[in-house]
Amino acid sequence: MEEARKLFSGRVDFLLSAPELKFLPEPDFPEVAFAGRSNVGKSSLLNAITGRRSIARASVTPGRTQELNFFEVGEPTLFRLVDMPGYGFAKAPVKVVERWKKLVRSFLRGRVVLKRTMLLIDSRHGVKPVDEEMMTMLDESAVGYRIVMTKADKIKASELAETAELVRAAARKHPAAYPEIQITSSEKKMGIDELRAALLEDISH
Repeated sequence: MEEARKLFSGRVDFLLSAPELKFLPEPDFPEVAFAGRSNVGKSSLLNAITGRRSIARASVTPGRTQELNFFEVGEPTLFRLVDMPGYGFAKAPVKVVERWKKLVRSFLRGRVVLKRTMLLIDSRHGVKPVDEEMMTMLDESAVGYRIVMTKADKIKASELAETAELVRAAARKHPAAYPEIQITSSEKKMGIDELRAALLEDISH
């Protein structure tokens, strides 16, 4: 954990945004992608992991960020974090949703350096149908993923334990899902060290 903390307190730089696959960076380094519904707390979690205030900015209009954002970690670069566009936004036009699906599916299937995806689930809501869709998309792309519960400080401990059990049960039905789940709170820094350590473990395999 100490190694992970040290690494993230060093260089973390924004590299580029890719609105289409042709803009992706060269696959030179291992990558870990972060996926989740709009408003799941993805930006806050990325900021907490990297110990930065605003490395990842929350989109003002959910569903408008239709790009893959790449961040490089380490000096020299050891790996990249990929912030994927959020999904499940009610007001997005059909065309936008279709474009999102195409971009994400192609990225997941074709990115050889993608070591793991972190799938974020809001502790207050558990696994929603749109999350199930994303899990199926990850299964079909044969991308191993960890489920990371966010905003764990926003509900009672008893409710959290209950939701975590339901999330674990949902994960067991998906072949590409990691059996263990990570429980985090960006605000209280809960589970952040464990998540960093898991991340390092994933890129070194």
